[in-house]
Amino acid sequence: MTHSLTLAARFGAAAALTCACGLLTACGSTPAPGAAPTRTVTVQGSTSDTTSPEAVAVSSSAAPAGPSGCLASGMHAKVGVSQGAAGTIYQVIVLTNTSNTTCTLYGYPGVSFVTGVGGAQVGLPATKNPVVAKTLVTLASGAEAAFLLGVHDVGAIPSCKVTSVDWLRIYPPGDFGSITVQDKTQSCANANLSIMTVSPVRAGSNPSF
Repeated sequence: MTHSLTLAARFGAAAALTCACGLLTACGSTPAPGAAPTRTVTVQGSTSDTTSPEAVAVSSSAAPAGPSGCLASGMHAKVGVSQGAAGTIYQVIVLTNTSNTTCTLYGYPGVSFVTGVGGAQVGLPATKNPVVAKTLVTLASGAEAAFLLGVHDVGAIPSCKVTSVDWLRIYPPGDFGSITVQDKTQSCANANLSIMTVSPVRAGSNPSF
């Protein structure tokens, strides 16, 4: 898709910057394994997630005034289109407002690989990709928003302890509740290594990033 290629081209430079800053020890040119389409979505309550590092990170970003923020308990997530470029797979993650009220999203979601529903985190959460500006997204019931997740090629990172993962845990911006989405790929088991970058949310299921 022309649109997907544009996404990969724009975010390729940011992926190189992430590596140069020392978050990753190397960047390769071999595309990472493609993510499989999502089939399972599970919402977890906010009580059990209050200590999550990614939840703490995103909760500090205040949203502009407007309707109340969207909560994980009233959202559905799925994996959308993907495109590989410069050793990174860029994956669109779509969020749908399944509640009966209008709500808002603003800023970066928290994203990490986990061992399963309610399972342990694998590696560090995704780091923020500054290429896309933050904007307030207002979602009526049934409306969709999306963010772009970049997953680096683990084969190009010498220090990576490669492990297979099946799940992503997503915290909507500002919420301590999470959504667990099935997404089969490879990650690094290193507790001090992040191989993902995440953009702020944008309106629509396949927006321009």
